[in-house]
Amino acid sequence: MIDLRSDTVTRPTKGMLAAMFEAKVGDDVFGEDPTVNALEERCARIFGMEKALFCPSGTMTNQIGINILSNPYEEVICYKGSHIYLYEGGGIAGNSGLSFRLIDAPRGILTVQDVLTSINPDDVHYPKTSIVALENTVNKGGGACYSINQIREISLAARSRGLKMHLDGARLFNAIIARGEDPVEYGQYFDTISLCLSKGLGAPVGSVLISSEDLIRKARRMRKVFGGGMRQAGYLAAAGLYALDHHIDRLKEDHQRAMRLGESLKNYGYIREVLPVETNIVIFEIHEDLDPKKYLQVLTDRGVQAVHFGGQLIRLVTSLEINDDDIDRALKQLKDF
Repeated sequence: MIDLRSDTVTRPTKGMLAAMFEAKVGDDVFGEDPTVNALEERCARIFGMEKALFCPSGTMTNQIGINILSNPYEEVICYKGSHIYLYEGGGIAGNSGLSFRLIDAPRGILTVQDVLTSINPDDVHYPKTSIVALENTVNKGGGACYSINQIREISLAARSRGLKMHLDGARLFNAIIARGEDPVEYGQYFDTISLCLSKGLGAPVGSVLISSEDLIRKARRMRKVFGGGMRQAGYLAAAGLYALDHHIDRLKEDHQRAMRLGESLKNYGYIREVLPVETNIVIFEIHEDLDPKKYLQVLTDRGVQAVHFGGQLIRLVTSLEINDDDIDRALKQLKDF
């Protein structure tokens, strides 16, 4: 089976498993797990920020990051297809008492003007706008990614109006590799960064919230409230450290394979459109006479797994477990419908 559903389906490599088994551990809730501490210090240093906090999931790091930047009855500006809005179970409303100002942006890439026109006036009838949340890469945008110049412009405009900046960096290193940028620059323009280790980087579980020392102190309390305190978590943190050492530069291979998929799919008659491919996500639209569920079932029967992405859209994602032969075989099975 060629599993192109997501980059979350990867399993630890032999080297990663060895690093996990050899990890030195302690009780992380007491702050005594040396491997967790090393991972947190490493992530903070990479992005030029002060502190970091290891959590079980990207949803948790997003939820905590936005919570510590806001107060109830305030509002978050974000893309209408963002993960924090669509795929986190309404957590921002329930956990933090916030509402959303949703922006319909091409491929999910917000502009300065999008942000400025979405800030509420200082009027008791409106929630107070408090946070701009960006996603990089944009999942629903087919893996589209911001340039650091776009981020800089949004951040400067938002902060000049007293707003905080949060980044959902579920696939942040995909964006950094695709754009050839320095991760330290990101630390200048965001108050909180959520970095996922279990997608393109291939760790089995875990995300890191990166921020200032004061905010991470608040975040540690909220992690406890959300039930995210782990004990001998160094076995998991070791996988994250291994991923940072070995799985960042190779992301360009995933991008190349995704681009090859996208270019080939443009020639398949039953496909109406393929979104531009920038990173490791390929989204395409099939004609109306094809039922997406039946289409996916036929694909599965042929040995290829993909996901329905709403309407007539289908998503494919490359990862470290997909090689060139898998792409050849997948394209052969995708060809005729």
